[in-house]
This record gives sequence, C-alpha cells and structure tokens, in this order.
Amino acid sequence: MIEMKIRGLTLDPLTNMPIIILKDSEGKHALPIWVGIFEANAIALEMENISTPRPMTHDLIKNILVEAKAIVSHIVIDELKDNTFFAKICIKANGNETNVDSRPSDAIALALRLKVPVYVEEKVVEEAKSIDLSEKNIDLTDKSNLEDPSKWKKWLENLKPEDFGKYKM
Repeated sequence: MIEMKIRGLTLDPLTNMPIIILKDSEGKHALPIWVGIFEANAIALEMENISTPRPMTHDLIKNILVEAKAIVSHIVIDELKDNTFFAKICIKANGNETNVDSRPSDAIALALRLKVPVYVEEKVVEEAKSIDLSEKNIDLTDKSNLEDPSKWKKWLENLKPEDFGKYKM
C-alpha cells in the first residue's frame, strides 16, 4: 500500500466535474479521482476548516464512531473495476477489526475528519495509470502550485487521455 495525501480539489475543465488529487508522500505520482459535487463539497468544507451549524453526513458518521468508541485506523482505495474506484474504511471496535465498503470520496471525507491516513493499493496506482508528475512539470511540494488554480487548469488541459483512464463516479 502507498500512503497518499489529499493535495486538493480541482475541476475537470472539460466536464466541470470535481476531481480529488491524491499525491504520494514522495511527490512522484498523483492520482486523480472524479467525484460528485456534494462529495467534493464535503471534502472542501473539511479542508478549509469550515464548520456547519448542524452535522453533515460525514460529521454524523464521525460522531457515531467516536461515541461508539470505534477507531478508524485508515482508509484504503483498494480496487479499480470498470473505471470505478472502490475503497474500504478500516475500523477497530470491541477488539474486532472490520473493513466497510465505501466510495472513495466518502472514505476520504471521513479520513479528513478523523485525521487518519489514506492508502492506495499499488495495483490500483498501476491500473489507474497514475500521473507521473516529474513528466508534467508540476511540483506538488511547491505550495504555490497547489494554490494557483491557473496552474492546475493548464496542467489538466495539457493531459492526454492516455495519461490516465476516464473514471466513472
């Protein structure tokens, strides 16, 4: 498994669909995952530390887990089938461990709220044709590249279909 960090959200310039950008800890590869607008909003709220007057769905799930004294150890994006990513939320409770099936966007939203690691199976990185950032001339360790939407837009516009597959939500 490869630990990845959530490096940002951007919009696909062709479809205007939100994309979560995951980056490995070495900064060599990025994995784009297309998500729905509501899921992107849930992730953006947490990334920007914006609180809502009432708990949103992912906040509710976090609150239930905390009250039940269940611990989410990590999430893992473990499969890519028919251009769709699959994830698991790894939970420890009452001496038992279980993996709960999840959409990656929901798992990532929960991982952000619980501050737990996000992993991607190596086979998924390979199957997804993750993007080699060294070839695209964008350094995700340089914070200005993450904060400048025009750089992301230009980067996305210059991607070719063979750089990665087209993924369904």
